[in-house]
Amino acid sequence: MTERESKAWESLSLVEDPEIPVISVVELGIVRSVTDIDGVLNVEITPTYSGCPATQVIEDSVIEALKQAQLEPIHVKTVLSPSWSTSMILESGKEKLKKYGVAPPADESTDKRALMGDERQINCPQCGSNNTIMVSQFGSTPCKAHFKCKDCLEPFDYFKCL
Repeated sequence: MTERESKAWESLSLVEDPEIPVISVVELGIVRSVTDIDGVLNVEITPTYSGCPATQVIEDSVIEALKQAQLEPIHVKTVLSPSWSTSMILESGKEKLKKYGVAPPADESTDKRALMGDERQINCPQCGSNNTIMVSQFGSTPCKAHFKCKDCLEPFDYFKCL
């Protein structure tokens, strides 16, 4: 990794996700790659899903962070394949989600159980209990479901496995 690429990764680790501002786009796995080719810094980003309304905001924030770090010229490319998955979230990001009150993805697979109507055992990020119930398959954003803990009675979002 070149010094310029390293500086870019460092700068991008400070770019917050606009929908969950406690986690960076690097920790979320949105930044795919950073390469310095012929003096141009090439950054590949992948939205959490193809219709994500925050994609343009994320791209603009990535460009601005790299400009602030004086890493121009910059080329940012949105890459849709392979698609983003929750397995790309770094462990540090999962911990930040939990501290923020969002239950991190339970595993690295898709939510097939939810599609079949089966209940998921999701631990409450507040008290740790798995005595929870899904209130709605759709939470505050399309990538989250809304749950409630039956023990501490706190509502919380769950970051769906994608």
